[in-house]
Amino acid sequence: MPIQAAVLAGLGAWLPPRVVDNEELTRRLDTSDEWIRTRTGIHERRVVDPGVSTVDMAIAAGRKALRSAGSERADALVLATATPDHPCPASAPQVASGLGLSGIAAFDVNAVCSGFVYALATAAGLIAGGVAERVLVVGSDAFTTLLDPADRTTVPIFGDGAGAVVLRAGSPDERGALGPFDLHSEGELAELLVVPAGGAKQRVSDEPRDHFLVMRGTAVFRQANARMAESSLAVLDRAGMKVDEIDRFVGHQANIRILKAVARQLGLPEDRLVVNIERVGNTSAASIPLALADAAGDGSLRAGHRVLLSAFGAGLTWGSTLLTWPDVTVEP
Repeated sequence: MPIQAAVLAGLGAWLPPRVVDNEELTRRLDTSDEWIRTRTGIHERRVVDPGVSTVDMAIAAGRKALRSAGSERADALVLATATPDHPCPASAPQVASGLGLSGIAAFDVNAVCSGFVYALATAAGLIAGGVAERVLVVGSDAFTTLLDPADRTTVPIFGDGAGAVVLRAGSPDERGALGPFDLHSEGELAELLVVPAGGAKQRVSDEPRDHFLVMRGTAVFRQANARMAESSLAVLDRAGMKVDEIDRFVGHQANIRILKAVARQLGLPEDRLVVNIERVGNTSAASIPLALADAAGDGSLRAGHRVLLSAFGAGLTWGSTLLTWPDVTVEP
């Protein structure tokens, strides 16, 4: 029996209603709208209200993805998140329960901003191994909850949100089939992006900042440029494709300068970049599905487009994959 491919069959996205623009940040941080725009490309971001959690957002996005796929059924759920509702247990079973999917396999994947690509690969493995025929993959992060409210280097960058896709078993030559994948990590550089306290190594700290994200921006910028370009070229090589065959590049929406730098390294025209960071900021694991939903919704991503996905995140982690875009309906 031939190995089943994972085929994208549904897509959904959800953003918190609260919009925080750059002007609002300038009233409480030592920064300016011009500084934020020129260095990140971000004009505004969405922020969760108190009481709204990663699970809540994941359920909302997952419900839309299931409707998009035309079925409320899934055999497994993989949740990509770095902001679970609790350190223990995992959040995915709660998401499954909230979607009426109690009893299915459900677990979290934490590769931070690379999490969605890692979760896609995990779901594809479940399908290829015959464990599941339909898998709901959700990227959901309330990343603003990890930020020091007074940190001018991180607060302007990150936002909250969730995006989801339904993958079904299918043929590797049909539209929507994912693969190949290219995944990597480098744990020796973990401290470039880290929340020092809150885990088993340092449960609590008398220093409040230890409970917030610490980011070494310049080093992260350089790593992201190099790793996303390398991974993109590697996955294209595995697929036997050339850069000029790619119609759309959907990179993790970390920084507009990173996206443009990766495009330059690949020799890809900027008009093939899918970009929505200006309205949502860096939403970590939700970044790529949110960008896909925006592009599919406004028509810039159309059925038949050959799409390259690539992400880089804390860990360090990075990875890429490919697909030809299917005909899917995206709910506003």
